[in-house]
Amino acid sequence: MRSAAATLVVGLALAVGTPAVWALSRPPAAAGPPVEQVLDSPAPAPVLDPAPPSGPAGQAPPPVPVRDASPTPPVEVPAPVGLSVPGVGVDAAVDPVGVEPDGSMSVPRDVDRVGWYRFGPAPGQPGSAVLAGHVDSATDGLGAMAPVRSTEVGDEVTVTAADGATTRWRVVARQEFVKQELPRDQLFARDGPPRLVLITCGGPFQPDTGSYRDNVVVVAEPA
Repeated sequence: MRSAAATLVVGLALAVGTPAVWALSRPPAAAGPPVEQVLDSPAPAPVLDPAPPSGPAGQAPPPVPVRDASPTPPVEVPAPVGLSVPGVGVDAAVDPVGVEPDGSMSVPRDVDRVGWYRFGPAPGQPGSAVLAGHVDSATDGLGAMAPVRSTEVGDEVTVTAADGATTRWRVVARQEFVKQELPRDQLFARDGPPRLVLITCGGPFQPDTGSYRDNVVVVAEPA
């Protein structure tokens, strides 16, 4: 297990072979503002309650509240089990995944399923919850994440958790990056405002490696 998200390289390598129909009609490489600009935007400032007015002169101040200093046990958050982007036809099961020996994020071998990076935040927690999956396969055709390349700003995204609860999101940006140039620290942020990051392959197919050159990154914020 690797603790630093910065070591991750989202390779999402595909089976060697002829690219599927996905590569034959590519949409514009971006929608909305640059992904890095969205991820760098600060969280809203906290709203602080005003201090209570001082009492009459000579009156003893109210007692200072005392709390147990023992660390609070972490709250276990249900894992995501389903991803839906109705506007582009995504409806997929989600599996928790980790890291490959080479440092890349794991993704399910089944192109119809999506992986959630389980060492990072769950959807709705502070930081970026990352879901990734294959765009296609030479043997199995288009993957569940293939339509993500066509998302537009404002598209609705829904994530269902293991306990049946749902979180709703709106796409704020989509951008295509050469894999080696992904802003990994920002994409895998463990703090800051809750965001949902969807990743799949994009760009030209490279026969010598059997995979695509780029990654398509979609960022969504709570709806």
